[in-house]
Amino acid sequence: MKPPLAGIKIADFSRVLAGPYATMLLADLGAQVVKVERPGVGDDTRTWGPPFDKNGNATYFLSVNRNKEGLELDLTDQADQVRAVELINSSDVVVENFGPGGMEKYNLGYSKLIANNPKLIYCSITGFGTSEKAAELPGYDLLLQGMSGLMSITGSDENNPSKVGVALVDVITGLHAVVGILAALRARDEQGVGQKVELNLLSSTLSALVNQASAYISAGVIPKAMGNAHPSIAPYQVFEAKDKKFIVAVGSDQQFTKFAGCIKPELIADKRFATNQLRVENLQQLNAQLEPIFAQQSADHWISTLAKVKIPAGAINNIEEAFDLAQSLGLNSIVEIDGVKSVANPISFSKTPVEYRLSPPNLKG
Repeated sequence: MKPPLAGIKIADFSRVLAGPYATMLLADLGAQVVKVERPGVGDDTRTWGPPFDKNGNATYFLSVNRNKEGLELDLTDQADQVRAVELINSSDVVVENFGPGGMEKYNLGYSKLIANNPKLIYCSITGFGTSEKAAELPGYDLLLQGMSGLMSITGSDENNPSKVGVALVDVITGLHAVVGILAALRARDEQGVGQKVELNLLSSTLSALVNQASAYISAGVIPKAMGNAHPSIAPYQVFEAKDKKFIVAVGSDQQFTKFAGCIKPELIADKRFATNQLRVENLQQLNAQLEPIFAQQSADHWISTLAKVKIPAGAINNIEEAFDLAQSLGLNSIVEIDGVKSVANPISFSKTPVEYRLSPPNLKG
């Protein structure tokens, strides 16, 4: 059978990560995506390296641009603006992240395009929204990790904020963009009209803060960084074994009883740790009991010991080890198209599978 989005055409005017990640996922699902780039220059991420692959391509660019056709247009040129309009008029979806008013400068604003193509889905991604004040702020992932509060809850403690090790704000926003586009396509199928879908990095990240954001909104608690501990569950953190660190994730009182039974049975009767709430409140005292014990044996010993009583525990893998794990589980997480490797789309369909048709496009120049 055909993939789910077969027959859908997307004009991709986005750059860097959030937009390209979204359009790549849609392309995997069968949409025809035409990636528009500046002649001879292309997407900024073409130069973001090292690392580069064996052909000299920045792996950053390769990570989010498979399954796309390439089209080079100079949007400052009137003739190329006409070609851009023709592309969009023949498309179901346009995705752009030029910033507030950015596409209007090239006569490609929403009001003009929707007049020519009433069924068009126009997805616009910005850093902070479209207000006059928002337009003055630069929408870079690292800045958003700081400005959204994400860095304030990430790191060893509240005095050492840290970014996440990947551009998570862009990835989260790209995923929200996919949801918005798919919902708009569904609405168009039902009601016959297109619409504008707007996302911004800040709102997407605030949404992704989930329980940490809810702690502030609903209880007035301002969360802070706790290293590898959890603000609401214990023990749910990283511990130091005799040889290396490992993870323990006890998620319920029933699990804690099993956990304590094979680590230190006396903890079961200790009233300080009788409930999850008490364990969170007495986390330092609990860790003081556990840390000397874990230091006596290897991480593999504790992981296997806890696995026998079905307590979640695991290693802290590097990226190579993570892919080896996926492969050992039969997940086939790497795909190769025309000699270019990339991470497989994580969505699996029983009847309309994703497709890997095209390697990332090259610039003609």
